[in-house]
Amino acid sequence: MKRLVIAIDGPSGAGKGTVARVLASTLGYRHIDSGAMYRAVGWKALRDGVALDDEDAVVALVESSVVHIDTTTVTIDGHDVTRAIRTPQIDKAAAAVARLPRVRVILVDRQRALGAAGGVVMEGRDIGTVVFPLADVKIYMDASEEERARRRANDSAHSGGPKAVAEVATLLTERDRLDRTRTASPLVAAPDAVVIDTTDKPIDAVVEEVLGIVKRSQS
Repeated sequence: MKRLVIAIDGPSGAGKGTVARVLASTLGYRHIDSGAMYRAVGWKALRDGVALDDEDAVVALVESSVVHIDTTTVTIDGHDVTRAIRTPQIDKAAAAVARLPRVRVILVDRQRALGAAGGVVMEGRDIGTVVFPLADVKIYMDASEEERARRRANDSAHSGGPKAVAEVATLLTERDRLDRTRTASPLVAAPDAVVIDTTDKPIDAVVEEVLGIVKRSQS
């Protein structure tokens, strides 16, 4: 049976990461979080004192860096940054470097190489629109702002501990604005993506819904 390229896009807190991981495990596919690449670059830029709006400098940093992503670990130049890149500070840094067109060109090429052989569930914000516009399955996940803020506030992997929902909502609103208004690959659902609203839906129900879509694409 053909090993598919499955693209899952959506804003922070929509549940795409959890669904993508479970889906990949169920199918025996590789799971790739494309956003981790931008986070790793943002982390290294902050560590090295590189201005996040200096495109030439960030491009040079990306070109000289080796980012490795697997199911459980993210490294850049051998540094394990799996936990370090899941903070509000890195959220902002990732959003900043993701706005740089030449940085996106480099990382999109790397993402395409990772998924070229199929058998991959790749999540992000432009997978179905830019990275794999011909993906076999395209899913766009979303949820209400209140639900997304609640989930992220209780996600210690991102916040380092419980946060006030109102505080997180403010951060998410700004991240959404940056992602949706950037010139390079703005966050938007692909015209042929299946849009799933995950508000008030348990993860297993969303996974079953996506699995049904995948199975129909294989028939």
